[in-house]
Amino acid sequence: MNALTISLDSVIDLTDEQFYQLCRKNSDLRFERNVQGDMTIMVPEGGETGMRSAGIITDLEIWNRKTKLGFTFGSSTGFKLPNGCDRSPDASWILKERWEALTPEQRAKFAPICPDFVIELMSPSDSLKVTQAKMQEYQDNGARIDWLINRQDQEVEIYRIGQPVEVLKSPNFLSGEDVLPEFILSLDAIW
Repeated sequence: MNALTISLDSVIDLTDEQFYQLCRKNSDLRFERNVQGDMTIMVPEGGETGMRSAGIITDLEIWNRKTKLGFTFGSSTGFKLPNGCDRSPDASWILKERWEALTPEQRAKFAPICPDFVIELMSPSDSLKVTQAKMQEYQDNGARIDWLINRQDQEVEIYRIGQPVEVLKSPNFLSGEDVLPEFILSLDAIW
């Protein structure tokens, strides 16, 4: 089953608070909202994708606990990006100073910030075009580096600010480069 997108244009204009409450009251579902206000209801990850996502988040958090450079977030975390959309990447990370600059109230809900680093791990039901558009949206909103991991094609698309997308075929590992110094994600368990 694919994600379901509902156009609410001219029917209802949900405030940020109403959207947040809708997500809370339906916590078994995962919602995102684009700039036009269209709401996407995403299907839960299957077992294979969920297992691999958990491994990615674990590796990122282990690195983060050693470096203490920022904060790691999982797929159930919502962010209000500067362009007004609400997104929940599969894994993300924010530099400590940027996160701590938010008020406690801002951190408690969908934080009004774009992560510095984003990972999207495609599920079999995900659309490549839709996911690529999201990756570009993260870049347009200030993400410094993003990885789109496409297990089906064994490819990784790397998005960097001001650079063309780099596509790697069956890489063994990925480097966090200067955004996540010394972070290496082994892809052996992903493929």
